[in-house]
Amino acid sequence: MTTFRFAAVIRSAGSAREWADKARRLEDAGYDAVYISDHIVGPRFAPIAAMTAAACATTRLRVGALVLANDFRHPVMLAKEAATLDVLSEGRLDLGLGTGWMAADYQAAGLPLERPGLRVDRLAESVAVLKGLWADGPFTFAGKHYQITELDLQPKPIGPRLLLGGGGARVLTLAGREADVVHIVQRVRADGAGPDQTDTGVAAFLAKIDIVRRAAEGRAVELGTSVLQIGEHKAEESWSAADSSLVADTPQVLLGSLDEIVEKMRRWRDDHGLSFYVLHNERDLDPFNRVVEALSGT
Repeated sequence: MTTFRFAAVIRSAGSAREWADKARRLEDAGYDAVYISDHIVGPRFAPIAAMTAAACATTRLRVGALVLANDFRHPVMLAKEAATLDVLSEGRLDLGLGTGWMAADYQAAGLPLERPGLRVDRLAESVAVLKGLWADGPFTFAGKHYQITELDLQPKPIGPRLLLGGGGARVLTLAGREADVVHIVQRVRADGAGPDQTDTGVAAFLAKIDIVRRAAEGRAVELGTSVLQIGEHKAEESWSAADSSLVADTPQVLLGSLDEIVEKMRRWRDDHGLSFYVLHNERDLDPFNRVVEALSGT
């Protein structure tokens, strides 16, 4: 049986000391990782620098991004940055990668938000480039989007975990085939305006798990998701998000007493293999800390 793991997304802090303190508090509370989102607009920290600072402030906590937008970085540069961070953190990197999706980010940077299929194609090539450059010896790649000739990238990483996240069938198939960790979420709209409200409910979530399992073909893959709400209130009354009632029965919403929440999480782990939970809203740390304490190591 897979052991539960827990992470939290922390977006920013008022100072270097506060950022380090936030990372250390997660480590002390029993979390396995701290993650940073990747958006150009808004007050969020840039992920690579923030991950490095979090790694320097801790000794056990893994650091990662949920998730890096592939379109914002060339995979050769990302491979070198990630390998360096993995070495400096002594092997504690979870490299989270996705296609990129939020229209406001693309508009702010003057980048075209191209159709989802093309973004998935680029992501697949980036994954191949990352793995090739992290392997021993020179690497050559002749893709439609990226071309590399006889590059022996240094340093080589100690062994980062590759996390791929998304909600569409193609990206989940890629994740099941290539990732160490698959982060299952609601599909986003093609125009980058937000979640696709037609992609909701338990049946849709289970169908995504099935896509990942089929693509993995028996390979061990850790399954995770984001906790959008946690507390005792009904979804439509919750303080954590504007509206999560459409996904209330999925593992992304944890409502009820501590015992009820723990029972729901155990059921999803035992029945469907979902064992990695990432807290989406930092303001929900207090109730989620109690869940981590109850389930850590089980």
